Amino acid sequence: MAIGETVITIVGNLTADPELRTTGQGAQVASFTIANTPRQYNRQTGQYEDGDALFLRCSAWNDLAQHCVRSLAKGMRVIAQGRLKQHSYQAQDGTNRTVVELTVDEIGPSLRYATAQVARISRQGGPVYGNPASPQPTVNTGAGGWSQQPQQTQQPAQPAPPADDPWGAPASDQSSFGDFGKPDQEPEF
Repeated sequence: MAIGETVITIVGNLTADPELRTTGQGAQVASFTIANTPRQYNRQTGQYEDGDALFLRCSAWNDLAQHCVRSLAKGMRVIAQGRLKQHSYQAQDGTNRTVVELTVDEIGPSLRYATAQVARISRQGGPVYGNPASPQPTVNTGAGGWSQQPQQTQQPAQPAPPADDPWGAPASDQSSFGDFGKPDQEPEF
């Protein structure tokens, strides 16, 4: 990001499915609008009241554009971070207009009222990790490849926790996070 760019984060709902198009130079761009409606609690009525909605036009480019089209849909609550861009143009009726748009750098579903299954796309085209509840997780074998079979590692015996310890539940043989946080044998580029 360049110095002086305005970086913002917005939480809101998609007003329509993202639309994918290709520019004349071959770059792909997904366009969509995020609606954010502030709510305030009115103490006199004892109810929440909606404020004026903000509709922010957004664009995502290249791989992110493809991921948005595959993953996001109308009505979905999302969290998006990006850079505000402003440009002016002359409309067909001759009036000058200014548009503010968000160039999205990061976007994902809000997990406040929903759940999501994540499947990371590797540069080689296969998944790197996925939903921990999936039947056959994909794991890094540490031998330069990826395997559909979970690794079986020998865990050292641990002493039993006291009976009144609420955190003393026995740890499973494999973390629900797979190999997340463990050092990789081979870097991914």
